[in-house]
Amino acid sequence: MAAHSTYLGRFAPSPSGALHFGSLIAALGSFLQARSCCGQWHVRIEDIDPPREVPGAAETILRQLTHYGLYWDGPVVYQSQRSQAYLDVLADLAQRGLSYHCDCTRARIQHLGGCYDGHCRQRHLAAHNTAVRLHQTLPVLGFHDRLCGDIQADPALAREDFIIRRRDGLFAYNLAVVVDDAALGVTEVVRGADLIEPTVRQLALYRQLGYKEPGYLHLPLVLTADGTKLSKQNHAPALCDGDPRPILADALVFLNQPLTQGWRDMSLESMVDWAIMHWSLATIPISPQGTTHAHAFSKGAG
Repeated sequence: MAAHSTYLGRFAPSPSGALHFGSLIAALGSFLQARSCCGQWHVRIEDIDPPREVPGAAETILRQLTHYGLYWDGPVVYQSQRSQAYLDVLADLAQRGLSYHCDCTRARIQHLGGCYDGHCRQRHLAAHNTAVRLHQTLPVLGFHDRLCGDIQADPALAREDFIIRRRDGLFAYNLAVVVDDAALGVTEVVRGADLIEPTVRQLALYRQLGYKEPGYLHLPLVLTADGTKLSKQNHAPALCDGDPRPILADALVFLNQPLTQGWRDMSLESMVDWAIMHWSLATIPISPQGTTHAHAFSKGAG
């Protein structure tokens, strides 16, 4: 596992479609935080959910990042090529009695109020047509977010035995993200505030596995006019492939970063360099939920 000697950040999109303005906020924020710390910034494509993936989306995402001046260090990591690492961790957890098979349906859990009750923990079910859950022995009830401050979790959800491998055999997000961030040596996770809730589960898994925990920084979300998160699921428009500078300027304004009046006369590279030099966590907007009701997501997007 990589040593935590210098700052190392990452951007980890799923290839379920092209990047939109909300994606750009997460990418830009993580990039500027890493570069302002003289650190590395890596890209990982989280392609472990084939039913949700769009053919060609991974290539589009990488092309969009470079189009907006966001260049990464090292090779791109594809989760679809990391199956053995996930299997090794699952085997380790099973051997230590820290996981078990579960055949409970979503309907049963919803009937319980949405929180799993450990029903299958002592049933010793076979692997056929079952999910794998973590036996939660080191629950994390809260954490400190570098932007949002102290975050307290719902105690029932924090103590829940959550799924680490799905019934259909696919690896769960919480498992893959922890294994991959630890293997890469990520020192700080910078991502959208919609991922605050699963953070305590990921920290619990870090502790179960004996991995060094990263810091966390959750950026404000871009919301639509009706207050919902701008996302691929609600048909957010893809970033335009024209001049990237106006949209990059919009992104910096959204993050409440200083924007020199002469940016229209700057090259993209100079604009990005200026943004790195003037990056400030202190001015990023937050609310108690770590979100902000955004203005128009991109005046330059048309």
